Amino acid sequence: MGAHARFSPSAANRLIHCPPSLVLGEEFPDDESSYAAEGTAGHALAEHLIRKYLKQRTKRPVSDYYSDDLLEAVDEYVAFVISEIETARRECATPMFAVEQRVDASNYVQDCFGTADMVIVTDGLVHIIDLKLGKGVPVSAEHNPQLMIYGLGILETAEMLYDTETVRLTIFQPRLNSVSSWDITPEELKTWGEETLRPAGQAALNGEGIQKAGSWCRFCKARFTCRERANEGLKLAKMEFREPPLLSDDEIVEVLKVADELSKWASDVYAYAQDQAIVHHKQWKGYKLVMGKSNRKYTSEQEVAAAAEAAGYTDIYKRSLIGITEMERLMGKKEFAQVIGPLVYKPAGKLTLVPESDKREAITSSTAAADFKEED
Repeated sequence: MGAHARFSPSAANRLIHCPPSLVLGEEFPDDESSYAAEGTAGHALAEHLIRKYLKQRTKRPVSDYYSDDLLEAVDEYVAFVISEIETARRECATPMFAVEQRVDASNYVQDCFGTADMVIVTDGLVHIIDLKLGKGVPVSAEHNPQLMIYGLGILETAEMLYDTETVRLTIFQPRLNSVSSWDITPEELKTWGEETLRPAGQAALNGEGIQKAGSWCRFCKARFTCRERANEGLKLAKMEFREPPLLSDDEIVEVLKVADELSKWASDVYAYAQDQAIVHHKQWKGYKLVMGKSNRKYTSEQEVAAAAEAAGYTDIYKRSLIGITEMERLMGKKEFAQVIGPLVYKPAGKLTLVPESDKREAITSSTAAADFKEED
């Protein structure tokens, strides 16, 4: 096997819905974003801290991406994993723990393997925990193809040592205060592997199947120029440009369902066109490259301060309180809660219209109207 799986579990949701996207995406180079690099750094630190807790040999990683925000998120995840480890130890005499475990599901799809962030196996239970450090939207563990593939791979070993009754899949997203868990039986999981994963995987590897656009397009390398995605976006655009009062209630609901995807598609097309113009000097008819707006900056703050003070200006500094995260890290969570806790509050978020599947509690119409008036 190569360094990267051709049928990657992390891309399974897209590949199952749109099998041809695998071959189409292989025409484009692999580019790691700063978000992905930060995620890699966060996972490396989490692995070190958990291995340290388990008294395994490990070396603390170093990265330029270790901000207070990322460190706090990793700490929350590690605390959650440790609590699951201790629960397993209480309930099972010989639990199995695996950190950043390589998982092979090639019995279902050729060249399908990945890495499970945390695996805990006890009598009766296989628990797979996945850390996601993004700040986008909560990801549900229910019927999550990536974790289901990990479950299939882990079961092959676990069932030789334990009587497994349940496979639990958990997605931990500390930056969104979201923890999603879902249980499935080994039999149900294997049925999904045979009836859904296996045929979709074969079609994807062969470049067969039907192209289908959807939320899974977000990380597809072919998303910028995919005609199927363009067709879906243009269908909606025709409706979008009509006056909202002229749309029926059903039409408005349809727009709400896919408006976010339309916005992302338009942004992706723009980003692709701009990259082609800047990097590859492509000329787009009716468009040109210009210098965007920028803000002035000091060439050297030390030299500016010295020059201003030499000219007689002394009131040139500002003082500000360190942020809440940095203050909590400075004091420690316990002392922070005692000293600063009563002086910290979390304001209500901005009212937002979301699908009913969103797990946040609904706001009543009367409450929403009152909140809106208060904001005014």
